[in-house]
Amino acid sequence: MSGAQITFLPDERRLHLHHGPIDMIADVTGPGRESALERAAKRFETLLEELAAELPRLRSRWGKMPEGETARRMVQATFPFASMFITPMAAVAGAGAETILAAICDGEGVDKAYVNNGGDVAFYLAKGQQMQAAVASPTGGSINIRRRDPIRGIATSGRGGRSYSLGIADSVTVLARSAALADAAATLLANAVDLPGHPSVIRSPASELSPDSDLGDTPVTTDVGPLTDSEITTALAAGAALADTFHARGLIQGALLSLSGVVRGLGPQLLPHMKDPAHA
Repeated sequence: MSGAQITFLPDERRLHLHHGPIDMIADVTGPGRESALERAAKRFETLLEELAAELPRLRSRWGKMPEGETARRMVQATFPFASMFITPMAAVAGAGAETILAAICDGEGVDKAYVNNGGDVAFYLAKGQQMQAAVASPTGGSINIRRRDPIRGIATSGRGGRSYSLGIADSVTVLARSAALADAAATLLANAVDLPGHPSVIRSPASELSPDSDLGDTPVTTDVGPLTDSEITTALAAGAALADTFHARGLIQGALLSLSGVVRGLGPQLLPHMKDPAHA
């Protein structure tokens, strides 16, 4: 495997950080922008090796607290969901984004910054700042996040994404106080949007698709056939019920669940962006 590749995108503003499966984009606004991006680049150089060194622990539900900065974030983010089937790998993208963001903010002159790790985003807002973030759903659109909002992470999961899903959601986008927490919650909510035993849902053991998957022999969704409107509503209702529970526990601030063009939303930041309020 080649080493970390760090370059600016064609717009000569956004920094592209790539190494193996990790693919990030970072940007900074403020007088300390140049030095902040230098810190991001330097911190990224060893990120993948650090994760690889603790991979056995990160693929396991239980074990001692790891030593690495990102690995610890992963364990801490998944701990609130320990009663469910989850490993720290469910938070790897969000935690990685947080690690690079922490390096960016480890200095003065940063007004606003974000790190987008394959769609899972960690961001920082100084006083008076706000950020527009795209929403991954059939409704499209974006949301505006202000500094006073208790949201500093956005993550999206679902069938057909970079990771396997136990459910049938096309996408689930979550807003939370951290990117790692949003990542873990989005994974579980995408799993919950489901129709167990439905003949149109095709599943295979994760180990057959990827022998080193942290999911082991757990069946993951590989294809979904046609569904009736009633079945779509039932599947989304299961995910929405879990989202309500997470919201009541203070784990998430909002969620948008999508299946076959139908959307269910939770949270004031996301509900206005739904085209059909009847699905809220």
